[in-house]
Amino acid sequence: MPGSASRRRSSPAVVRTAVPADVTTALQLWADAGAHSTSTDDVGSLRRLLERDPGALLIAEIDGDVVGTLIAAWDGWRGNMYRLAVLPDFRRRGIATALLAEAERRLRSLGCQRVTALVADADPHAVDFWSNVDYERYPMKRYVHTLDDPHTRDETR
Repeated sequence: MPGSASRRRSSPAVVRTAVPADVTTALQLWADAGAHSTSTDDVGSLRRLLERDPGALLIAEIDGDVVGTLIAAWDGWRGNMYRLAVLPDFRRRGIATALLAEAERRLRSLGCQRVTALVADADPHAVDFWSNVDYERYPMKRYVHTLDDPHTRDETR
């Protein structure tokens, strides 16, 4: 009888919208997948995302196990994709492509016409993926500034 890992490999991925109970699992998946951590990789930030845009975080599951994620956010002007991550043992099986297809479907249904994908230059697998799905590298630098979090700021300051 094959082990559970073998059964998981034979099942197709199911992409669904995340629920608040998925937050800690998504954060752990990002760490396990080797995603570059950011100042918003925390429970509070991800819960605020789901409160503001409940459909933004997509989850890929195989046999009930979370194996991938993608954030597809819409600000009313442009779609933005972040945190495409698939566990290493499940890569190259079409999971990232399935997440992207659902993200594009979602954004299109909201009226989105242009999408930006945030991709770490230091991750050659990610760069290759986005290049292979017809996303063009845009000649623009990104500047980032981390604001104080009003939800965790010390009120005595």
